[in-house]
Formats: sequence, C-alpha cells, structure tokens
Amino acid sequence: MEPAILIQGAMSVISDPMTIAFIVMGVFIGIIFGAVPGLTATLALIMFLPITYTMTPVQGLSTLIALYVGGISGGLVAAILLNIPGTPSSIATTFDGTPMAAKGEAGKALGVGVVFSFVGTIFGLLMLVTISPLLASVAIKFGAFEYCAVAACALALVISLAGRDLVKGLMGAFLGLMVATVGLSPVDSMKRFTFGMSELTSGFALLTILIGLFAITEVAKAAEEVRLKQEMRVETNVHIKGFGFTMKEFFGQKFNALRSSIIGCVIGILPGIGGAISGMLSYTAAKNQSKHPEKFGTGIMDGIVASESANNAGIGGALIPLLTLGIPGDAVTAILLGGLMVHNIAPGPLIFEKSGVVIYGLFAALFLAAIAMLLIELFGIRVFIRVLTIPKHYLLPIIMVLCAIGAFGNSNRIFDVYSIMAFGLVGYGMIKANIPSVPVIMGIILGPIFEMNFRRVAQLQGTGEGLLDHPIAAVLALIALGALIFSFVMNRREAKKLAEAEAQQGA
Repeated sequence: MEPAILIQGAMSVISDPMTIAFIVMGVFIGIIFGAVPGLTATLALIMFLPITYTMTPVQGLSTLIALYVGGISGGLVAAILLNIPGTPSSIATTFDGTPMAAKGEAGKALGVGVVFSFVGTIFGLLMLVTISPLLASVAIKFGAFEYCAVAACALALVISLAGRDLVKGLMGAFLGLMVATVGLSPVDSMKRFTFGMSELTSGFALLTILIGLFAITEVAKAAEEVRLKQEMRVETNVHIKGFGFTMKEFFGQKFNALRSSIIGCVIGILPGIGGAISGMLSYTAAKNQSKHPEKFGTGIMDGIVASESANNAGIGGALIPLLTLGIPGDAVTAILLGGLMVHNIAPGPLIFEKSGVVIYGLFAALFLAAIAMLLIELFGIRVFIRVLTIPKHYLLPIIMVLCAIGAFGNSNRIFDVYSIMAFGLVGYGMIKANIPSVPVIMGIILGPIFEMNFRRVAQLQGTGEGLLDHPIAAVLALIALGALIFSFVMNRREAKKLAEAEAQQGA
C-alpha cells in the first residue's frame, strides 16, 4: 500500500475527537507519573494498558504512546525543583536544572526542559518515520539464520550494557530464558515445566510478567522508601513567562540539541541501554564540545538541553526495532509490545503491509502527543508542582489494586493475580541482589524467537546450509560475541582499578 494512502487513512482515524481526548489525557497522566519520584513511565503504561482493551487499536496505542511521551518528559519537573530525577532518564537534568532553580531561574529551567523535550521527541519521530520502513524492507528478507542472530545479538547487547556486572546480566538473561520455556514447546508442542497445572500450559502471560517485575517491584521499592522521613521543600510559586528564554538562546543551542537528539535516538535503538545512559552521554558530549565546560554544573541551559533532547529522542529510536523486528529496546517498549499483541498487531517486517494505517496513526499520535506535552507542561506547570506534595503512601495502595485488576482482566484468571505477586517478589529480590531486570524481560521475549529459529537453523544445517551463507547473520553473530568480550574486558579493568584504589586506601 502506498505511503500517501496510509497517511490519509491514518489522519482520518487519528482526527477522531475521542482519540485526541485520549492522547491529551494520556500525556497529562504520564507527566504526573514522570514528575512524582518513584512513579515512572513504565508504571503508567502497565497500569493503563488494561484500560485500552476495549478501545480501537488506534485509540489504545495512541493512549499508550501519550503516556510514554508524558512519562519521559515529566521527570524534568522533580529533577529541577527537587534535585530528584522523576524518571531515570532525567538524572543528567539535575546537574544544571537544580542550580538554575537555586539562582531563581526555575521558570527558565523548566521552560528549557519542556521545549527541548518537544524538540527531541519530534527528531525521534522523524527518524522513526524515515528508518522504520527502510529497516522493514530489509528485515522482510530475513530467514531463520538472521532472526536467530538478531535475537542472540539483542540479548548479548542487553547483557553487556544493562549493568556493570556481566555475570549478573547473564543471570538475569538466563532467568528470563527459563521463564520463557514454561508451557508448550514451539515445534513439537510438548509440555515443559507445567508441574501438572493447566494454567501453565500456555506459559505466563507477558502482561502478568511485566506487571509483576516492574509495577509490583516499583511499589515495593517505593514503599520501603516511604518509611524513611524525607524533607522535601517544593517551590510552588513558579511562573514561566513565554517559553522562559529568548529566541537567541534557543538558536544558540541548535547544534547541542541536534547532537544530543542523534545520541538519544541511537541509544534508543540499541536494546537494553535506556534513557539514563543517553542523557549522561549527551551531557558529557555537550560539556566536552563546549567553549566554557567549567560552567557545566553551575546552572546553565546547555546541560538541560543536552539531557532532555536526548532522552525524548530515544522514544522514537526505541520504537524502531520494536515495530520492524518485534524487539523492544527497553521496559516501556516491552509493555508497548504487549499493547500491540492485545490489539492483534504483529510487529515485524510485514507490519506496514498488514497494519499500515494503524502504525501511521501511531506516528501521528506521537506528533500530537509531543504538541500536547509542550502545551500542557508550559501552561499547567503549577498543577504538576502541586502533585509533588501528595504523600506517596496514599498512591501506592491504589496502584496495587489497579495492578491486580489489570492482571485479572487480561484473561479473567485469579491465577494471574497470584503470578504478579510472585514475579513482584522475584523482582524485589533481584533489586536487592543488584540483578538488572531488563535482561530478564528481554530473555522472556527473545527466548521463543531464538528457540524457534535455532531449531530451523539446525534443520537447515542438515542440508549443508551454514552461517557463512548468510552474511547479515554472520555480522550480527560477530557483534554479539564482540559485545560480550568488550563487556568482559571493561569489567575486568573496572575491577582492577577498584582493587588498586582499595589497596591505596589501605596503605
């Protein structure tokens, strides 16, 4: 189907007033979840995914995208006013945002963050619209060797980049692969690890795992912190005049914003790294390229521009492998994968042929969500500042109840409610053991893809076909091996440096 026809169809479905209302509502709620420390974009999507069950595919996915955009951008509010990143992707925003607020420039800092969050989102959208169809046209030629190599490469990147400890990354990935084997095997439909329970015949539902590992775990972690007394002073008398800065200052940041958006988009495409890394890398790049690096950390807009442009550009970047290959880049896109599955949309190379109108509608929803985020944050900033004063112990029980309702509503089984509690305990134990959760969920998602195609590869090798006959698969396999070796070497160097530092302190 021609892109012009797809765009025309997408505009007709996205212009529905109810869809636009869902986008505005999603952005508003997402900003609240991003602004309140302890409530993340991941939690927002998990909580509201069950609500989209009865919506049309465009409405449901538009709502989830709006929550995503609002949740990532909302983190700048707490980062600037409280020196506490509302989301992990806003860590670098605190470096210059809080010093600006301390100098009486909170309105300017918030305005800079909001506007360049919008700029980053639009850049990511342009890359998504440009790259996704091209990647899909290449991926449509993939066979068993290529898909097997893609799954192995993605898992290797997640293991090597999700945390400093390679062993714990491997532990998380193997745990995910083990969970993925529960149920019927993909080729011969033999029962595996069901222990005589009929509920496990089809394995664990993806939504159940996501709610348990991310939502229940986040609530448990936040509940532990609530017990500690925290003095938080929130400056409520903040006003943004216009955008908070001049046009000269805006155009003075064009190269910083472009460089940071590119970094954020590239990091978003790579699975398992996350917005926190892209923000830090962009901040470091901006500091290194600056004519006045000594001013970074004292309260200048350059640092906020770098951080916010990068983490919002990562939204479009993370959607590229999700839509074209079915591989989520982070926890939020893993939930979006669940949303696509709920609405019977199969991500992969044929997604533009089979569900082109819906996907282009999703692109339009991302654009509308970016505009809604810009307007809502600029004109409603005082509302979100007030939200920061709400005690979290009022919110956590409500979130738990909504998570249980969402799990039950997925398949109308009480077994799923027990499952989210079990996975919540596993996730909480992983936090205490410093085992990253992203390799687990990637193992669960990539496990069946790898197993199915690995069995096909084994059959094809019997006919004399090998890895060297598939150059794309061979390159991906080398990248996977290189990522693991690089991570191992870097971990050894860090361990050596740490041992030398401890030896010097002991001396």
